[in-house]
Amino acid sequence: MRRGLLLLIAAAMALAGCTSGTTATPAPGGAMTSAAGGGTTPAPGDGTTSAAGGAATTSGAGATVSSAPAGGTAVKGWSTTRRFHGTIVGGRSYLIGRMRWSWRRGCPIDPARLRLLQVDYWGFDRRVHRGELVVHRDHARRILVVLEKLFKVHYPIQRMRLVDAYRADDDRSMAANNTSGVNCRRVSGSSHWSEHAFGRAIDLNPLRNPYVTRSGRVSPPAGRPWANRARAGAAMIRPGDKVVRAFAAAGWRWGGYWSGSRDYQHFSATGR
Repeated sequence: MRRGLLLLIAAAMALAGCTSGTTATPAPGGAMTSAAGGGTTPAPGDGTTSAAGGAATTSGAGATVSSAPAGGTAVKGWSTTRRFHGTIVGGRSYLIGRMRWSWRRGCPIDPARLRLLQVDYWGFDRRVHRGELVVHRDHARRILVVLEKLFKVHYPIQRMRLVDAYRADDDRSMAANNTSGVNCRRVSGSSHWSEHAFGRAIDLNPLRNPYVTRSGRVSPPAGRPWANRARAGAAMIRPGDKVVRAFAAAGWRWGGYWSGSRDYQHFSATGR
């Protein structure tokens, strides 16, 4: 009798040992967080893979990436000790509140399908700043990796603010050399939606990388000195450089390769 009881207790302890360990529990918003140091199950559409060697964690609809600086030769005047930090933030109500001008009813995409990236970037002053960019949720993770790569090679960005800071006026945003993503607007001179309206395009340092039409019109107008792509200038994007390659690795194409008119600031998932 006593022997049988001891065997029963031993079996129960063994069963408890088998079932203890890592368990995954759902976090608010549908993401999964791991317990006891286990793996992480990705939230729909966002993914949780690490970005270029950094660790990624999820909490609700967001994801955070932090990585150590890349190795290699230091650039004179630039810090080599700063780490990149990037966060992906979702939430329909939150984004509607942040996008008072760049989104409205009738736009071709619902804010629930967008994500806000909050990232570190190197400014023209060679200091680290915090910027914000909205893109489609399907591209958020890849663009976070792109921005980390730009940070690691010290590509300078003058400013990165939501176009709502300029009441979604694209001309004003470009004139400020502002790097931006989502803006619910039409293609200039067309009835077609811009790729920016879908969260599938980014304009990077538009003053230093202007849009130049076949006839020679430059937008923004103050970018005319940089329409001459043979000149030297910080933040100018050139064929095959590290910026173009970083976006290409994410499957995004550069407007500087267009025939006819060239949009040197423009990167998009569709090539349009």
